[in-house]
Amino acid sequence: MLLEQERIEIVETCKKLVTHGLTVGTGGNVSIFNREEGLIAVSPSGVDYFDATPEDIVVMDMLGNRVDSDRKPSSEWGMHKIFYDRREDINAVVHTHSTYCTAIATLRQPLPASNYLVAFSGKDVRCAEYQTFGTEELAESAFEAMKDRRAVLLANHGLLTGAGSLVAAFNIAEQIEHCAKIHCISSSFGDPVILSDEEMILMKEKFKTYGQPVT
Repeated sequence: MLLEQERIEIVETCKKLVTHGLTVGTGGNVSIFNREEGLIAVSPSGVDYFDATPEDIVVMDMLGNRVDSDRKPSSEWGMHKIFYDRREDINAVVHTHSTYCTAIATLRQPLPASNYLVAFSGKDVRCAEYQTFGTEELAESAFEAMKDRRAVLLANHGLLTGAGSLVAAFNIAEQIEHCAKIHCISSSFGDPVILSDEEMILMKEKFKTYGQPVT
């Protein structure tokens, strides 16, 4: 089976989208790009995440041809591919319909640095202009708004994150949703204090050495 490990990882991550409260039903999508093979493994369209098997994960080439699996790929696969085409630092993409990120995106506002963990994305999380789901226009809008960031809000839609690995991309999605929740709650009491750009640059640097060293 082509990209077997990637497909197994996507199945498990799709389940986590639901169990970690980052989507409902079959909302959202997940992919991994194998740069050596030039192939993308992406979650299928409309398949229950808890029924999905590695064989259901669709393998595509960079021209959009289905290489393996009888399933139809996510309608958003082009929004993943654009990052693999244009950003060498991104090898995995996670798209969620997480509640608080979507609430802010429905206001068409960015998520500011009201919490230092926003630095998992950058100094803030921009909101991309609204475009219809599954379109090239949405892919372009998301890409433009996520320049020099690792997360972007999709207006009236949800959240998209990208990183070098699927574990990292999922972690960013979870952390940004946590920050969005804090921002929404604190905004109901007053005006959140926003951290400075200088502090967020420092946080971004500190995150590079966070956790246990790789051996």
